[in-house]
Amino acid sequence: MLAAMFIALPASKSFANIIQDTTAAVPDDIQFTEVGSTKDSAANSAVKDSVSNNITTASAKTEKAKPEGSSQTLISIFAAGFIAGLIAFLLPCIFPMVPLTVSYFTKRAETKGKGIQGAIIYGVSIIVIYVILGLLITLIFGASALNELATDGFFNVFIFLILLIFGISFLGAFEITLPSSFVNKMDSKSDSKGLTGIFFMAATLAVVSFSCTGPLIGTLLVTVGQTGGFLAPIMGMFGFSLALALIFVVFAIFPSWMTSLPKSGGWLNAVKVVLGLIEIALALKFLSTADLAYHWGILDREVFIAIWVVIAFILGFYLIGKIKFSHDSDLPYISIPRLFLAGAAFVFAFYLIPGLWGAPLKAVSALVPPLSTQDFVMGQESESGNQTLTPAHPPRKYSKFLHIPHNIDGFFDYQEALAYAKQVKKPLFLDFTGHGCVNCREMEAKVWSDPRVLKKLKEDYIVVSLYTDDKTALPIGEQFDSEVLGSKTSPVKVNTVGKKFKHLQAERFNTISQPYYVLLGTDEKELVSPPIGVEFKIEKYLQYLDKGLSEFAKNQTNE
Repeated sequence: MLAAMFIALPASKSFANIIQDTTAAVPDDIQFTEVGSTKDSAANSAVKDSVSNNITTASAKTEKAKPEGSSQTLISIFAAGFIAGLIAFLLPCIFPMVPLTVSYFTKRAETKGKGIQGAIIYGVSIIVIYVILGLLITLIFGASALNELATDGFFNVFIFLILLIFGISFLGAFEITLPSSFVNKMDSKSDSKGLTGIFFMAATLAVVSFSCTGPLIGTLLVTVGQTGGFLAPIMGMFGFSLALALIFVVFAIFPSWMTSLPKSGGWLNAVKVVLGLIEIALALKFLSTADLAYHWGILDREVFIAIWVVIAFILGFYLIGKIKFSHDSDLPYISIPRLFLAGAAFVFAFYLIPGLWGAPLKAVSALVPPLSTQDFVMGQESESGNQTLTPAHPPRKYSKFLHIPHNIDGFFDYQEALAYAKQVKKPLFLDFTGHGCVNCREMEAKVWSDPRVLKKLKEDYIVVSLYTDDKTALPIGEQFDSEVLGSKTSPVKVNTVGKKFKHLQAERFNTISQPYYVLLGTDEKELVSPPIGVEFKIEKYLQYLDKGLSEFAKNQTNE
C-alpha cells in the first residue's frame, strides 16, 4: 500500500497538491457577468500608483467565491491527515500497542459497556491532544505567517533538512525520541483512575509513538501550513487523530477482530523504511522551491528527476529483498503484495527516465522543476518543449530568470505588458503564479498544453506571468512599503519582485492565492468576474477565455 502511495502520490495530489493555497474553480452553473469600472491608470505609472485603493466589485465577488475553495482545501487537508493517521497505525511504535490497549479496557472495566465507554473516551482524548497541537501551531505562527514562511526560500531549505532527517531516521540510522523523563511522567499519570487516567494514557501513546508519528505529523503540518488558512493545521491534526482514535475504539468494541490482524514482525520496519524513502523524495520539493525562488541552479530538473529515479529503484530492490537495512529481518520469500508493489516502484522509475531528456512527465509535472531549468531537451525546437525560441524583440523585463512554458512569448511585468497590450489592442491574461505553486505547474502541464487553450494564449491574449514568490531584489528606487501585505502600523517592505506582484494581487484582487487567472481589458477593467484559480476542466477554461475575448471585442466596438 505504501509503495503504491509513492507511485500515485504525484498524480493523486494526496499531500503535495495542498502545498499551495488555491482559489475556487469555476462552478458548473456560474454565470459570467460584467463588473463595475475602476479608475484608469497610465501605462508608465508606478505599480503602487496603478492599483486602485478601493476593492472593486470583482474583488467582492472573488471574496464570495473563496469560501467554497477554502472548504474544498480544508476537506483535502482533512483527507491527507486521515490517510497519514491510517499509515501511522502500521508503524512499529503504534501497531503493537493496539492489543495491549484493548485488553487494558476489556480487563479493567466491570462490564463490556463500561469498557466501550472507556475506549471512546480514550479515542476522544487522542483527538483532543492532537487538535490542541494543531491549534497551538496556528496561534504561535498565525495564518498569515505560515503563508509567508511557505514562500520563504530559507524556510523551505530548513524544512527540506528537517524532512531529510526524518526520512533518514525512518531508514534506521537513528531514532527521534522525546526525553525519557517526560515519557515516564506521562506514563505514571496514566495509572490514575477515571477520566484523568484515560486522558494521560492517550497522552502517553502520543509521546511514546513520537519517534514514528513525528515525521508524519511534521510533514503534514508543513504541507497544510502552507495553505495559510487559520484552520489548516487544526483540520490536519483532526484528520490524523480521528483515524488513530477510530482504530483503537473499533477494536475495543470488537476485540475479536484483532485475530485478523497480521502479527507484529519485520514487516513493520519495512513500512518505516518505505515511508523514509517517500519522505526523502518529497523533501526535494521544498529544496526545489527555494532553488527556483532564489535562482541558485543547484537542483535543475534533470538532477531532481535523477534522484527520484534512484530512490524509486532503491524502493523496488528493497521490496524484493535485494537491499537490507540494519533493523530488517531476514526475508525468506517475497509475498505477492510486495512483488506487485516492487513492480510498481520499478515502473515509476522507468516512467521517470525519459524526463532526463525532456519528456513532459505530466503525472508528476506539479512536483518536478519546470522544463526551463533543464540543460538538455531532446527536440527542444518543437512546440512541446519548454525552451523558448529566440524572440524577435528586445529582452523583456525579468525574462533572464523567469520563463513561461510552451514557448508562450509573454511578459513578467504588469506595466510593461499593459503598455504592449494597448499598443497591439489585445486583452491581458494575468497569471499570478509562484515557483513553489504545485497547482500552477499542473495547470500549465495539463490545461495550457491543450492545443485550443495554447492557441488562444499565444494569439489572442497578452500573457503576463507574475511570480509572487520570486526573491530577486528590486532596485532601491522601485521599493516601497505595503500596508496591504502588512498593516498601517507595520507595513511590509516590498523589496523583491515577488512582493511587488503579491502587493498588486492583494491590493487589486483581495487575494494572494495561486494560481489566479485574471482577464483584463486595456482599460484595466476585468472582462470576466470572478477570476478563476484551479480549473482542470479544459472546456470550462476555454469558456472562461472565450467569454473574455467576447467582452473585450464588445468593449472595443463601443469605443
